[in-house]
Amino acid sequence: MPTRFPLTIRLLHWGMAVLILAMLFVGVGMLSTAGPAYAALLSLHRPLGAALFILVVIRLTIRLQTRAPPLPEDMPSLQKAVAKGSHVLLYAAMIAMPLIGWAMLSAGGYPVKLGPSFSLPPLVPQDLQLFGLLRTAHTLTAFAFFALILGHLSAALIHAFIRRDGVFSAMGFGRSRAKSSLSSSEVDG
Repeated sequence: MPTRFPLTIRLLHWGMAVLILAMLFVGVGMLSTAGPAYAALLSLHRPLGAALFILVVIRLTIRLQTRAPPLPEDMPSLQKAVAKGSHVLLYAAMIAMPLIGWAMLSAGGYPVKLGPSFSLPPLVPQDLQLFGLLRTAHTLTAFAFFALILGHLSAALIHAFIRRDGVFSAMGFGRSRAKSSLSSSEVDG
């Protein structure tokens, strides 16, 4: 059994984490301004969303072909189920957010420009009522995604600093140490 995720998964995880946090801040910035910053934030938001969609498809493809390190044996089965379920929800949110955004813009008649000469084709026909529904869905999914990220981060910190069970280091780049390999002075201190 592997003790770490493959390097490609770890690189994608941390790279996407930075991009997702940037997207959340850009999204909040877009909601809080109607001034000239809005256009600049929007021109950043769209290609970042498209890039994240491509990266999550790559990541999910690799993840489905590789084994994850096992969770600690002493971890309660309910916590293991919650961990697996939360990962499914995180992947669902990473896929849903850009697709809902793309569909929303299509319904509003706004092209999704990824560069000066390249736009994505519309996903749905132009329909202002559908645009409103998708805008609400995009916002609500963003809030749910943010809550999932906070839960994921909290669990990661618990594994890293309280349990010290190797789960956090399975996604890291430093030396991997599970709780069982720590000396008693390291565990106590």
